[in-house]
Amino acid sequence: MHQLIAANWKMHGDLSWDSKPQQLAQLLSKDTHERAIVLICPPLSMLPALVMARADASVSLGAQNCHSEVSGAYTGDVSAQMVAELGASHVILGHSERRAMSGETDSLVRAKAVAAHTAGLISIICIGESLIQRESGQQNAIVKAQLEGSLPVSATSLNTVIAYEPIWAIGTGKVPSSEQIKAMHTVIREALRERFG
Repeated sequence: MHQLIAANWKMHGDLSWDSKPQQLAQLLSKDTHERAIVLICPPLSMLPALVMARADASVSLGAQNCHSEVSGAYTGDVSAQMVAELGASHVILGHSERRAMSGETDSLVRAKAVAAHTAGLISIICIGESLIQRESGQQNAIVKAQLEGSLPVSATSLNTVIAYEPIWAIGTGKVPSSEQIKAMHTVIREALRERFG
């Protein structure tokens, strides 16, 4: 199983960044390529240019979101199939910013993951607790509930990545300790074992 090193460009960059995946590939050692999948998730408008400019597939490309439906009257949205047709291999789902700013629920993230799997994409499902939830000792219950609600039955180790994202560490100056990260990874692994064996 390869490690995943992913960069979410969020709403940054322009078409002049089309050479960045190739520049990154040249900086990576052969050992990194053998041990890890290196992934860039640019804004959707940049994805085709990055795919076209990529000289090889040593750096993978993904999208930051997709819709749960295959098609329909969803102005401004893009389906998982469309993302795949653009040349993406992965899609980020349930990012804390989308959960907070767009009101995405666990059930919506789960539906998007099903769409991603159907389109042949690897879904990166983001889960994590807020500072209030962490300080009140609810972090384990919150993360387990998000995991349970966001993971579809179609999830496997080949088509799904779980990204633990401690929301309380984003832009707050607070940094999770190695012990905190390790403890949450243990909670996540145990929850996955309970569900999938």
